Amino acid sequence: MGSLPFGIDTQVLDYITKEIEKVRSLGVEICIVVGGGNIFRGRTAGDKGISRVTADYMGMLATIINALALQDFLENEGIPTRVQTAIEMRAVAEPYIRRKAIRHLEKGRVVIFAGGTGNPYFTTDTAAALRAAEVRAEALLKATKVDGIYEADPLKEKNAYKFDHLDYLEVLNRGLKVMDSTAVSLCMENNIPIIVFNVNKEDNLLKIVTGHNIGTLVGRDKNG
Repeated sequence: MGSLPFGIDTQVLDYITKEIEKVRSLGVEICIVVGGGNIFRGRTAGDKGISRVTADYMGMLATIINALALQDFLENEGIPTRVQTAIEMRAVAEPYIRRKAIRHLEKGRVVIFAGGTGNPYFTTDTAAALRAAEVRAEALLKATKVDGIYEADPLKEKNAYKFDHLDYLEVLNRGLKVMDSTAVSLCMENNIPIIVFNVNKEDNLLKIVTGHNIGTLVGRDKNG
């Protein structure tokens, strides 16, 4: 969305594409899960009289729109990309098939998972954790507007304390809202470290992949 009130900011797409390209050039296999809040935010739709289930499905469709836009920008840069959707939409993307997704990764393609989990009542955070577990990802990187996990919203409280490392249970017990509890629990069960970072800072993604301490690490111990 960038600086727009809603919709897709092509400057942001261009920036994200270049950040992904830097990481892919190192030979890193990349999966992406996109949200859809810039188009439709299901959790606020109840105020408009839309049922939760219908709103969630609408939100899933919004993620597919974003995925197609990102795919187009990536491929314009010569990066082979595949979109797989949890809701079948064969005219525009592949249905999600785990083995096929892994095969795409092995061939050096970026895989974008769209449509959430395909079920209402689950967030794209949970979709990201689920797909990470299914493809046996080494880490889940949560791209945000802030540079990690804070005890309070740093955009509202300037002196909020930033955590460099947290255990999964600490995130759950403290009720920290960086990801929903289902996603955190799924990562904990599968021992997938979570790194929360500011995607708007250039080269942050590259620095994380090359071993720099960026953002907040959520894992079982200080080594992730």
